Amino acid sequence: MFPENTGHRPAEQAVTIHQPTPIAPYQAAPVVPVHPAGVPSVTSIVLPDGRVITGYAIDHNRPEPVTAKPLVSRTAVNIALGGIGFAAVCGGLVLLTTFIAALAALVQQLIILAAVIFGGFIAVQVLTAGRERGATTVNIRKAVIKRNHFHG
Repeated sequence: MFPENTGHRPAEQAVTIHQPTPIAPYQAAPVVPVHPAGVPSVTSIVLPDGRVITGYAIDHNRPEPVTAKPLVSRTAVNIALGGIGFAAVCGGLVLLTTFIAALAALVQQLIILAAVIFGGFIAVQVLTAGRERGATTVNIRKAVIKRNHFHG
């Protein structure tokens, strides 16, 4: 409680007294009476002992009317719409994969058709190559028979 390292005893220490500073009084703005839009009606009540009490009727705060809740919650609607969107995307992907498979089959058939046509063209070229040189076709059986006939 007392400061340490002082050579004085508590009774010998100097005491400083602080006086509070007075604050200027609050000057409030003048109150201007504001009249409500409608003047409330004055009500008088007679008590059983004969006294009459007069005053304004108090209009109690009425709660706001409760808005009707929708039959289905917003969250349920959002989840349903998300599910419909997901199903549409999946259906589109299925159709896309079907289209890609059909396109691949078409390309494969075109390649096979080109190979058959090209192969047929090459076969015709090979088989007709001997005729174009002016050579004659020889029946080998007749030639063998003729050779055996002449040399035999």
